[in-house]
Amino acid sequence: MNVNKNQFALTPPMGWNSYDYYDTTVNETEVKENAAYMAKHLKNYGYEYVVVDIQWYAYGAGTMRDKYQYIPFGKMGMDEYGRLFPCVERFPSAKNGQGFKPLADYIHSLGLKFGIHIMRGIPRLAAHMHLPVKGTSVTADQIANPGSICDWNPDMYGLRDCDASQAYYDSIVELYARWGVDFIKCDDICNTHAFINKPYDGKHEVEMLHRAIAKCERPIVLSLSPGPALLEQAGHYMEYANMWRISDDFWDNWGLLRRMFDYCRQWGKYVKPGCWPDCDMIPVGKLGRGFADERQTYFTKEEQKTMMTLWCLFRSPLMIGAKLTDMDEDTQHLLTNEKLLKLHREGSYPGLIEMDAEHAVWGIYSEGGALQGIGVFNFLDKERELEVNLPDSWERKIEEIWSGEQIFVESKKLRVQVLGHGVKVFNML
Repeated sequence: MNVNKNQFALTPPMGWNSYDYYDTTVNETEVKENAAYMAKHLKNYGYEYVVVDIQWYAYGAGTMRDKYQYIPFGKMGMDEYGRLFPCVERFPSAKNGQGFKPLADYIHSLGLKFGIHIMRGIPRLAAHMHLPVKGTSVTADQIANPGSICDWNPDMYGLRDCDASQAYYDSIVELYARWGVDFIKCDDICNTHAFINKPYDGKHEVEMLHRAIAKCERPIVLSLSPGPALLEQAGHYMEYANMWRISDDFWDNWGLLRRMFDYCRQWGKYVKPGCWPDCDMIPVGKLGRGFADERQTYFTKEEQKTMMTLWCLFRSPLMIGAKLTDMDEDTQHLLTNEKLLKLHREGSYPGLIEMDAEHAVWGIYSEGGALQGIGVFNFLDKERELEVNLPDSWERKIEEIWSGEQIFVESKKLRVQVLGHGVKVFNML
C-alpha cells in the first residue's frame, strides 16, 4: 500500500462530525441515529464518513460546561498501554475491551465509514502512571514531552521525536485499525497554538501518524486540526496528510465566512487528489446543544448558499456539523444540490478569478483547464448587480445552479443580480 502519494481520499471526504451540535457529549445512541439518517438521506449524494469528535474517552464530559469545556485531569478510558478507550457510560458496546469495534461494525453495515477524533501525543495520566509503551521496554513518561502541551485541552503531552514514540503511535493506529476506523482527525497538530515561536511543534508527530497508518495497512484518512494551517508547511501537509484545516474553528458568523475567502485564495493552488485544504465543518441546521447554545444556524439562507458554494468550488471536504435527525427540508436541499456536488466531485482544481472588498468570483476547472463552473459572490448586505469578465468565452446557455434559471451568454461579460451576502453559481449546459 503506497500512502506516500496520498492515494486515500481521491475526492474530498464528505460526511458528518459530532462536534458542532454535541461538543464533548455525544453518545453511542446519538451517533447511531445520525448515521442511520445519513445512510437513508445523504449517502447517495456522497456523504459517507461518521466522525465521533473530541473526548469520546472522557467520563463526565460536559458536566462542568459552565467552567470547563475539557475537565482538567478528569477520568478517562485507558488500557494498560496508555491507549485511550471509549467511555463505556456513553458507548456501552465498548465494554470488555471491545472499544469502538461494535459501533464501527454498525456504521459499516449501513454502507458508511467510521472516524474518530484524537489529540496529538500521549495521555498525561499514562505518563504520570509510568505505563509501558506496547512492544517496547520504555514507559510513557520517557517519551512524553511535558514542555509540549495543548493550550486549550489538558489531556495530553506531546511526544518526543524518538523510536519509542513511533512505537506508541504504531500501537494506537494498530488498535484503531482493529476497531475498523477509516478516518482520524488529529487535533493540536496542524497549528500548535501554545507555541508562538514553534507553531508546528507536532511536525514529527504528523510523520509518525503517517508511518503508523502505512504499517497498519488500512486506508485511514488523516485529517489535521486546528488551523490556520501554515503556508510554509504546505508541502509537508501534502506529503503526510489528506486534509488540513486552513482556518481556526469555523462557526455561523458572516465575518468568519468572509474571512474564509481569503484563506481559500491562499490555499487554492494546493488542492489535488488526496490533498485537501479544509475549510472546516459546515455549521448549518441545528447546532450548539453541547455548548449550552442550542439553536438553528445564525447564517441566513443566502449566507448558507454562499458557504456551500465556496466549499464546493474550492473542493473543500464537506463535513456536516448539524444534528442530522432534526434537519429541516431547506437544509437537506442545501446539502444535496446534485449539480453543485457534481462540480465538487468531478472538478479538478479551483481558481480565484477576481476579488475585492465587495465581491468575489471563483471558478472551478477541469484537468485540461476548461472552466466548468463559476460563482459570483456579493460581500455587501444589500442586493446589487455585478458584472463579471469571464476568463473564457461562454457563448452558450448556462444554468444558475440554486434557482435552475437558464440564461444565454453572448460575450465574455456576465451581468447578474445577487442578493446581500449571496451568490449566483453557474455551470454550462
